[in-house]
Amino acid sequence: MLSYLALGDSYTIGEAVPAEGRWPMRLAAALRAQGVALADPSILATTGWTTDELSAAMDAAAFAPPYELVSLLIGVNNQYRGRTADEYRGEFRRLLERAIALAGARPGRVLVLSIPDWGVTSFARESGRDTAQIAAELDAFNAIAAGETRAAGAAFVDIAPISRDYPALLADDGLHPSAAQYALWAEAALPVARHLLA
Repeated sequence: MLSYLALGDSYTIGEAVPAEGRWPMRLAAALRAQGVALADPSILATTGWTTDELSAAMDAAAFAPPYELVSLLIGVNNQYRGRTADEYRGEFRRLLERAIALAGARPGRVLVLSIPDWGVTSFARESGRDTAQIAAELDAFNAIAAGETRAAGAAFVDIAPISRDYPALLADDGLHPSAAQYALWAEAALPVARHLLA
């Protein structure tokens, strides 16, 4: 079986959904259904992590590279905590470099997903957040991630529009995506991941 490492935060660990509902688990299952012998992912992700916290966790983790596929989705908590786009650029770039190294120095085996827009959630609305500001800041972060990813030769999948098109697909906490939304993310990532593994 081909190995898969998924790096991220609450969106990768699937806060408030069953393990099988997480998008990396759904992606692996969908690839197997198409004949790609990809194992379930090893996941290094925790709700609330920022880029530097993921990096620190990677320092302490026991990896088994090279992985045939590495995914990265990180940054929402940087925006949530009011950190700058410039800081995000530098820290994201370093994480991407590490992801590529874990993929055996093959950028063509690294898959980056954009940050979804939590400003459309019922949590954001009910807590009186400035949803337009959240959207603008996340768009800036995602533009950075897309540019860095493409410059490095890795693949980028923009799932932010899915989060905006399906704002009701939320877990019971009203903030994190439901398994149904994660299924849409996996569906969007599937053809890209299959191409990377071809």
